[in-house]
Amino acid sequence: MSVDVVTEALAGERRAVARLISVMERGGEEARQALSRLYPRTGRAHIVGITGASGTGKSTLVNAMAKVYRKQGLTVGIIAVDPTSPFSGGAILGDRIRMRDLTTDEGIFIRSMATRGSLGGLARATADAAHILDAAGYPVILLETVGAGQNEVDIARTAQTTLVVDMPSAGDDIQAIKAGILEIADLLVVNKADLAGADNAVAALRAMLDLGAARTEWHHGHLERVEGVVGAGEAWRPPVLKTVASRGEGVAELVTAVQAHRQYLEDSGLKQRREQERVEEGLRRILRHTLLERLLGQISEQNLERTVQRVVAREQDPYSAAEMLMAEAGLDGKKE
Repeated sequence: MSVDVVTEALAGERRAVARLISVMERGGEEARQALSRLYPRTGRAHIVGITGASGTGKSTLVNAMAKVYRKQGLTVGIIAVDPTSPFSGGAILGDRIRMRDLTTDEGIFIRSMATRGSLGGLARATADAAHILDAAGYPVILLETVGAGQNEVDIARTAQTTLVVDMPSAGDDIQAIKAGILEIADLLVVNKADLAGADNAVAALRAMLDLGAARTEWHHGHLERVEGVVGAGEAWRPPVLKTVASRGEGVAELVTAVQAHRQYLEDSGLKQRREQERVEEGLRRILRHTLLERLLGQISEQNLERTVQRVVAREQDPYSAAEMLMAEAGLDGKKE
């Protein structure tokens, strides 16, 4: 890669930023070299994750939040992740369509990314794309997940502030407040609050917060419960806010709450801890991907196919087959 592209991206040149994100999506040595030059300039942006079930209006909310930040004089980077078809491998990338009124603003950079088989609501290159936008000087980065539901918790590994978006009448109260995704929320948003049942949705979410006795944090690559009553002392209690994103109602208050959470992270020292956990999880992800690629590169296609056929025929169990393949690659799969 031309060093000029990296230099231009560091200067905030939009085309260079777009080219580098494409490089990160492809991966490989070129991507690693670019990131090594960019990484020392990262760590300044505030990364806000927006997640929740499909249909809650996440894209419209991101659109409205970006407008509020622009009124404050801040530039905004947006990464919107769309699901990839398991059949065709294609993605509609419709978030870019829903945010089309932002495309003429030079202070907003929008990139749609396909999951390409990654689970957890984010594309594999999402974190790297966020690093590029950070290094390019965008002080606010909004990450919108695909909207897969309560298992979509990878955003907590990447974002510093996580918004979980709900809507009225999205189902019964229990369905709306299942613990899996609720526990990663730093802020809870009831969007489309002009619909009937908005107050009930807010009450249900607050009741769930009252029932919960701990927050959930990433620790050594896993979600773990942090003991202590939420809201006690200096602990952060996720506020529940109502918005009508299509009309911009409540969005300024939401942005203020995001900024309050950022201040809380800095004042409490939790920002540094979360950064350490994010880096550790990022290293684990890179190690998993790199080691798997190297392992598969040392296994012959013929042997892999023969092993698959033995497992299909029930002549060998999957664990024994995996150990045999690792032995072929020089690993026995067992600790001494």
